[in-house]
Amino acid sequence: AKTNYDTSVWRVSTNGLEEPVRLTSGTRDSNPRWSPDGRFLAFVRSTETPGSFSQIHLLPMKGGEAFHLTNVAKGASGPVWSPDGKWLAFGSSTNPQDIAKLGKTPAPGERESDVRVITRAVYRSDGGGYIDSTRPNHLWVVGVPSGPEDMPTAKQLTSGDFSEGNFVWAKDSSRVYFTTNRNPEPYYSTPKVEVHSVPASGGETALLTRVDMGIGSMSLSPDGKRFAFNGSVVHDPVRSYTQPDLWVMDVAQNAKPKNLTAKFDFDMGAGLTGDQAAPRAGGGGGPIWTVDGKAIIERYTKEGRANLAAFDADSGKVTEITKGDQAVMNFRATQDGKRLVYSISTPTRITDLYISDRNGSNAKQLTRVNDAMFSKLNLTEPEEIWYTSFDGKRVHTWVQKPADFDPKKKYPLILNIHGGPHAAYGYVFNHEFQWMAAKGYVVVYPNPRGSTSYGQDFGNIIQHNYPGDDHQDLMLAVDEVIKRGYIDEKKLGITGGSGGGVLTNWAVTKTDRFAAAVSQRDISDWANWWYTADFTQFQPSWFKGAPFEDVEGFRQRSAITHVAKIKTPMMFILGEADWRTPSMAGGEELFRALKYRKIPTVMVRFPNEGHELSRSGQPWHRIERLQHIVGWFDKWMMNASKPEYEVAGPR
Repeated sequence: AKTNYDTSVWRVSTNGLEEPVRLTSGTRDSNPRWSPDGRFLAFVRSTETPGSFSQIHLLPMKGGEAFHLTNVAKGASGPVWSPDGKWLAFGSSTNPQDIAKLGKTPAPGERESDVRVITRAVYRSDGGGYIDSTRPNHLWVVGVPSGPEDMPTAKQLTSGDFSEGNFVWAKDSSRVYFTTNRNPEPYYSTPKVEVHSVPASGGETALLTRVDMGIGSMSLSPDGKRFAFNGSVVHDPVRSYTQPDLWVMDVAQNAKPKNLTAKFDFDMGAGLTGDQAAPRAGGGGGPIWTVDGKAIIERYTKEGRANLAAFDADSGKVTEITKGDQAVMNFRATQDGKRLVYSISTPTRITDLYISDRNGSNAKQLTRVNDAMFSKLNLTEPEEIWYTSFDGKRVHTWVQKPADFDPKKKYPLILNIHGGPHAAYGYVFNHEFQWMAAKGYVVVYPNPRGSTSYGQDFGNIIQHNYPGDDHQDLMLAVDEVIKRGYIDEKKLGITGGSGGGVLTNWAVTKTDRFAAAVSQRDISDWANWWYTADFTQFQPSWFKGAPFEDVEGFRQRSAITHVAKIKTPMMFILGEADWRTPSMAGGEELFRALKYRKIPTVMVRFPNEGHELSRSGQPWHRIERLQHIVGWFDKWMMNASKPEYEVAGPR
């Protein structure tokens, strides 16, 4: 059995008639980028060798093996071709000390200190561990050789204490634009991003403008005069959720961005919550301009669907390109701009490639990657339901049923809650839901208030009230499905990860209607989380202040405060390297308290796993996670024998 993820680069014909061809032999190849003239394919290759770093490779498309283009000390990522095809820009965290060490052998007994001196409030990142502030991501360029015998040396274009990103070439290939936040501790203030440029041959950087927002992927108009990007404008007072919009901005000194989608009340550049990770689940890609420069194509989410639309570059007028119950995962345009290529996921299909005309017509499926495997599975389409919540708000949910579903029978139910909280379930593949349905459960997965894809007001309504009224939305989703007559009300389960773990914990302090609960990567103690997590809440968005300022708010909205009310048997799924929701601020606290109260409880800990366990954890850990979740529900709802969840007795 495979115990790792393999990624390689493939080529597929746009006629949809030929089998895909594998182009690269590596098992960790990603980020393929065609050269403007089509002669080369640049990509990033990683290896499993300890101490090695990702490097950019070039594959000659006329034949021959791929070869190293970069060999920088701490690796290279994100290659971007210059329009003339002579250069590649990329990012690297290599610093001067790394360069000075190249080719040098440490003296006998020489040792580098492993002691960390920490001066910044945020010093860890989930999935990355301790942050080395001496290694910001800088902009480099490297020339494109004619072959492997003519290797150029990469050149660093930017330096200093701050990271740069969003590398965009000028139309004439003379300069590279980039974004940066020059605040050493940006989490204490609202985002203020700067746009700079630097000569491709090297030299001084030049500040173009500052904007009061974060900037997503940037792209340049065909005439080189305007940028397009996604961003969320800063509001005063700070919101819990600010919808991302599509913006344009002149390439000019002190330019001001223009919001094209201010009246389009849905989320630009956003996706849906599935349990696959990039590249299996795509990677967005950012806005792209039409060849005539009159419109910008971007993905948006609306009511649990993710599709493409074209937005007039002056007025923002919307023209739909793709439609339907699906999620567009990423997209690009052909070089002539006449066609779009995009990947689509649905509840019964992970991801496949499609091609269409620029307006969405003549769509054709190019790949059928998992057809052979999926033909052997009994996957089911979810039922879509809208219901009215306690205050009249319409709430959206889906119901995944077993393949042999019989409405005359009674089934156990699992309420599955998404995290975020500003995220959304929808028409995207979720292996977890199919797995649970295949095991005989009806799975209910709602988008309660606070979810994205339903407008700014619906997303932000939970500010300073999370958890809060979202709990009622969730309980009413369960009630709505029970009304249909096929649910055994004595066999209700509840689970969720991250923000879904928060709401799972909260639910069992409010009701004992659930026979069992599985809380994953959760938060039970907001104050503990504020002090230990990599995700900062220094702005008054979820709470009105810090834990020592908004003492009662943190206390009352923490499940640990109300632990004496919990009667439900609970399992906690925890990653031991999770710094987004550290286990000591979540399941560990509740586990100890419930053990003290003699409530049935078990803690399942996954070594070396971070917050992305369910999407990109080690494959065997992802399998075991699902087995434990369903195992706990089987014990309490199916009367299954599960001795591994009992306290061990004498041996």
